Amino acid sequence: MSELRVFIDFGSTFTKGVVFDLESESLLVRVQTPSTVDTEITVGLRKALAEIARAVPVGEAEIRSALACSSAAGGLRMVCIGLVPDYTTKAGRLAALGAGAKVVGTFSYELSAAELRELEALAPDIVLLTGGTDGGNRKTIVHNAELIAGTPAVHNVIAAGNKSARDEVEAAFAGSGKNLRFTRNVMPEFGVLDLDPVNEQIRELFISRITEAKGIARVREIIGGVVMPTPAAVFAAAQLLAEGAPSEAGLGELLLVDVGGATTDVYSVATGAPTRADVRLFGLAEPRAKRSVEGDLGLFHNLDTLADIALQSELFAATDRALFDENVKNLHTRRSVPDGDALTQCQRMLARLAVKTAVERHVGRLEPLMTGEGEIFVQRGKDLSKLTCVLGAGGPLAFSSDPRYVLAGAASDAPDILAPRAPRFLLDSEYILFAVGLLAQSEPAKALRIMKKYLKDI
Repeated sequence: MSELRVFIDFGSTFTKGVVFDLESESLLVRVQTPSTVDTEITVGLRKALAEIARAVPVGEAEIRSALACSSAAGGLRMVCIGLVPDYTTKAGRLAALGAGAKVVGTFSYELSAAELRELEALAPDIVLLTGGTDGGNRKTIVHNAELIAGTPAVHNVIAAGNKSARDEVEAAFAGSGKNLRFTRNVMPEFGVLDLDPVNEQIRELFISRITEAKGIARVREIIGGVVMPTPAAVFAAAQLLAEGAPSEAGLGELLLVDVGGATTDVYSVATGAPTRADVRLFGLAEPRAKRSVEGDLGLFHNLDTLADIALQSELFAATDRALFDENVKNLHTRRSVPDGDALTQCQRMLARLAVKTAVERHVGRLEPLMTGEGEIFVQRGKDLSKLTCVLGAGGPLAFSSDPRYVLAGAASDAPDILAPRAPRFLLDSEYILFAVGLLAQSEPAKALRIMKKYLKDI
């Protein structure tokens, strides 16, 4: 007898639905309909479920137990505040991104009045307050706590800084009406990261409060509910694919590029340590599992930014400017795969540029440095040049007429850019990574085997 499981993703552009048969470990159907988050989110959900029901005999029990993830309504907007940009502020940013948030602002040192106004204009869902190693600087985090406590623009605060400052931070928020949560320091010792406790707090806050604020709680009348941000589900799938499950081997270190309508996200599961003897790592060592999100590189909401990048790219050299501008204008009006050679070629180029730009921002860089013993190189960020596996995901890749051309933007032979040199390219051809990540929470081995079955070499 089949065991069917239903998974939903509320995206900024589309609401997607996936049904797996866990007995045969197979995909039965995948559907998508335009998202309706700006009006009534359950409208798009009901349409997706209706399409599923026309293809697969799912019952009320399967629908009621369906689980969802969401990046709708702009996702989970976070501001990170730390002490030093290269250390505690960066640690907070890494923690937020790893939990599936969209970091809309970062601040370091003591906030000024002007910076507080800038923060208020960002209207974050959560402020992550960090600063100081345990037993170190307390002044900065206390100062920033006092300012944040007094602004009505912030409702949810996670404090993950110097534990010695906890009493003073708590006193600063007393009577403010803010939802303040404490967790372990993101950088308890200089250069040492502890991100998991912060990740867990962010996800809990997403489920308990943020989904209510965005109106997503109404979906609980139909399905089991939204259990995590979509990027966290995709991140879980990437880590599962790289590291494997107890009874199923993974693929090893990898890079995943997820191109969407609003953002292009990059995930790496790799140590990223220097691969050359003449290279020294500078700054905070990044976590093995890292996510970055580029909010200006979406293929629907950020076409103007991508068009500007294209104009400076070698890919544009043989392109007619007037035709290009017209194609970009036409792509603005579409929520589906473009038709016609001109539009298709234009979107392919923009998608490749999104991949290339996002990966170059994610990976590390080499900078020459002269010393008394001769020239060496400083590495900032992760060295992913030796990675042999790059995975592509998202609609602009899954439905592309030439996904290899698009995903090949992730590779580079530039000596200072530490991107993969000559990797194997794999595609989430059925657009199911989010569902695999959701299933991995309860059935990791089955989730991994399903994912392997539907990955396609390109």
